[in-house]
Amino acid sequence: MLLTWRRWRRGRPFWGGLAAVLAGAEICALPLAPLKIMLQQGIAGIPSVLMGLVMIVMGLSAWFAPYYRGLAGVLAVLCAAAALVMSNLGGFLIGTVLGILGGSMIFAWQPVAPTEPEAPEAPGTAPAPCES
Repeated sequence: MLLTWRRWRRGRPFWGGLAAVLAGAEICALPLAPLKIMLQQGIAGIPSVLMGLVMIVMGLSAWFAPYYRGLAGVLAVLCAAAALVMSNLGGFLIGTVLGILGGSMIFAWQPVAPTEPEAPEAPGTAPAPCES
């Protein structure tokens, strides 16, 4: 069970997706907080919730569809940067920083190609010369 989880986690941008999901949850949760905690409610609640949901979806798509990692990473960074202006300083800067970090990690992740074991050479044989 643990080996299966580890293999699944290593086959996708797990930590970047987790950071994007947490950033989206932070940005989504602030407009729903009491007004004493909020800086300004107004119309800022709608874009905050929408950007937070997009970031959560991008983090989940990095987990479950890692071949869309380029698009997911770029959209997560763009939403995090837009949240800085449109959503109470991007979740009091926590959501923006986590979103930019997570989106960057998603975009930068590369799958590791399985390596094939090399056939052992017979002793005393020289490698084939390269033709140029």
